Amino acid sequence: MPSVLLVAHHQSYRVPAYQRAAAALGVRLVVASQGRHSVIPEIADGLHVEFGNVPEAVERIVASATREPFDAVLASDDLTLEVATRAAAALGLPHNPLSAVCAARRKDLARDALWAAGLPVPRFRCLNLTQPLAAQISGLDYPCVIKPLAMAASRGVIRVDSADELQRMLPRVAAIVAEAVVPDERERVLVESFLPGTEIAIEALLSAGRLHVLAVFDKPEPLDGPFFEESYYITPSRLPRPLLARAIERLTQACAAYGLREGPVHGELRLHEGEAWVLEVAARTIGGDCARLLSFGAGRSLEELVLRHALGWSLDLRPRGGAAGVLMIPTPAAGTLRRVEGVLAAQQVPGIDDLVVAVREGYELVPLPEGGTYLGFMFAHADTPEEVESALREAHDCLNIVVAPSLPVVSVGNNGDKINGDRSI
Repeated sequence: MPSVLLVAHHQSYRVPAYQRAAAALGVRLVVASQGRHSVIPEIADGLHVEFGNVPEAVERIVASATREPFDAVLASDDLTLEVATRAAAALGLPHNPLSAVCAARRKDLARDALWAAGLPVPRFRCLNLTQPLAAQISGLDYPCVIKPLAMAASRGVIRVDSADELQRMLPRVAAIVAEAVVPDERERVLVESFLPGTEIAIEALLSAGRLHVLAVFDKPEPLDGPFFEESYYITPSRLPRPLLARAIERLTQACAAYGLREGPVHGELRLHEGEAWVLEVAARTIGGDCARLLSFGAGRSLEELVLRHALGWSLDLRPRGGAAGVLMIPTPAAGTLRRVEGVLAAQQVPGIDDLVVAVREGYELVPLPEGGTYLGFMFAHADTPEEVESALREAHDCLNIVVAPSLPVVSVGNNGDKINGDRSI
């Protein structure tokens, strides 16, 4: 039985999906994670490592492989890429260079690599938040976009239209990046020129540097700021063939510029003045529950495709035809989720396959730019992309998300002083 090691965060929702795919393929899946006491059996019974100590984590993986060898090593997300890459290198298994993985994770390194390769990139600059800002922001183009160096789901990404607005927003972004795991990422942010235009996403696999496109997703909602919450993903793309070919070409060139050669790739591109500008190339699969869309376009789950690719097997694609899409249900406001009304009506819209509300009632909602999660996911399929988009929009209109706002509460201490706080009602 082939054996694959999946390096995953202990809270990763991807583990069960990989476990199901491995079982369907007859593959032994071992999970390396920090979750010694996890409620997920695959994590609790797997290999326990500490991601904060990378050399020791790699050493434990190598020691485990001497007893039961692995045929491939995979990472579930950005946070586990370094351990997985170093472990694969130590075991002599296919992997990307560590420098390529770092470039794919860090927006500043990515921009440097693309610029050095002569690819079209917006004007960009890295700001040090611990130093005086006046000289650092001199000469910037406006509008521009502030971006944390390594955060997902558009968290902390803000468009600003003037130098005054930039200076007002930088402290807000600084408070967000203060939670970054890597110290350097708490002190610096990227600022780059804003490019108007539509966005697309491309899901692909790399084999010895060759890009195999699995799906191209249109993003029909405008993403013009001030925040950049993604919502609709529709596949197949409705782009003209020449522009679609250009986008795939630019993604291939970006992978080469980073040094990526193996494994899953998720690319984000913006179409501006007939050119495809690379916003991001991640050395991982698409995030959230959006991976489920690959079952429509490829006939197999994304996790199954990644496992087959890692083991050197044929992908054996079985496209179903038609079109599919997902709505990442936006967080409408800050506060406490009371209920989501209209779910049954939304589920009954023709073309809707599933609606998952991922946040429980009573939990706090934090919208962008501070937040980084979605309320839930809605899936649809139909004969055409237009019908899919129409179904998702109609179903979304059925929902009424009731949020109790957080209001300031003033209490009086023993000495009569007022004590301010926040409470959701």
